[in-house]
Amino acid sequence: MAVNKSNQLDVNESLNKSEAFFVKNKKTIIGAVVALVLIIGGAYAYRLLVAVPNAEKANTILAKGQEYFAAGNYDAAINGDNTGYIGFLKIASKYSSTDAGNLANLYAGLSYAQKGDSVNAVKYLEKFDTSDDCMISPASVGALGNSYAKLGQVDKAISTLKKAAEMADNNTLSPIFYVQAGILLESQNKPAEAKKLYEIVKTKYTKSAEAESIDKYIERVSH
Repeated sequence: MAVNKSNQLDVNESLNKSEAFFVKNKKTIIGAVVALVLIIGGAYAYRLLVAVPNAEKANTILAKGQEYFAAGNYDAAINGDNTGYIGFLKIASKYSSTDAGNLANLYAGLSYAQKGDSVNAVKYLEKFDTSDDCMISPASVGALGNSYAKLGQVDKAISTLKKAAEMADNNTLSPIFYVQAGILLESQNKPAEAKKLYEIVKTKYTKSAEAESIDKYIERVSH
């Protein structure tokens, strides 16, 4: 098939322009490519030589803190001991770029909550970077909501508990947080709003433990 001469000229002209551009700017282009290779290679090297070992070390250290937390030794869990364990606060700071560092914020916040220190509980629970899981992240947000309530920040507590319930969307956590938010709404003399949350538990989370006793809450706010 014959090639249209005008089309061939257009193609040749484009190729010539491209070649001329490359010749004129080849140092810049080559430099950019080399830089990109170095960045990619550097990122891989950082992950291989720094990030992965850091994450593994942080996980190992965090495990000791989790043991203290489970045993109820919250002071040692938070601040460390005299045998080399550095504590949740230092793990969160030193390994902030790792999952273990992020979890250390959560454990620190929960530890402070158990100690009755709601100010520091809020401080570290707010630092915890939630994800899209249906248990740990909603539980952390729920704990934050309860800490707000203990500080007298009731409106913030209610909105945070409702957020935690929506994040979880399961029969285990959602009903707990909806009921807690409802009780706080009752304390603000807002029975109609509380009733809406109780009815969510009754209709949506029928298999939950809270659903078995939710009628008494609904009856209480229906008068």
